[in-house]
Amino acid sequence: MSENAKKLCVLFPGIGYHCDKPLLYYSEKLARSKGYETKKLEFSGFGSKEEAPCHALALAEKQLEEVDFSAYSRVVFIGKSLGTIVCLAYRDSKKIGAEAVLLTPLTFTFDFPAQNCIAFHGTADPWAAAADIERLCSEKGVPLYTYPGANHSLETGRTLDDIAAMSDIIGKIAGIID
Repeated sequence: MSENAKKLCVLFPGIGYHCDKPLLYYSEKLARSKGYETKKLEFSGFGSKEEAPCHALALAEKQLEEVDFSAYSRVVFIGKSLGTIVCLAYRDSKKIGAEAVLLTPLTFTFDFPAQNCIAFHGTADPWAAAADIERLCSEKGVPLYTYPGANHSLETGRTLDDIAAMSDIIGKIAGIID
């Protein structure tokens, strides 16, 4: 691969949803299979819920400080929950032209510019009401895929339905990162 064709995928986890959990694990595998270098961030040491986004953003900045984003022809950020806030905040503050995949975004995610994003949300997500996420995605022009009865992990508790949803989600992400 030529130097100017390098691609990077950065994974922004949630508080309890790390990069070894299914949505991020398979997203990383997919990105690698498409020729992307991957960078998995790690977040820990959280205090209050109100301080979590700022703390996670500081951790992301530290872990990404050596990355020269201009060396990549394509950059994709994939965030999960709190990671959706952090990836958009980081992208905005550093003026990085990354596309973003928002897995179970929170309402605060949309406090940041949301161009070139795609979102996935469960209708039974206790952390963000489906109506709020649908309205915010509509207002920001973000394509949204919803999963009936799915929780904040995009799972319903019905194993075969969850596997089918995972396949659908990863298939849609594949369409973004091709």
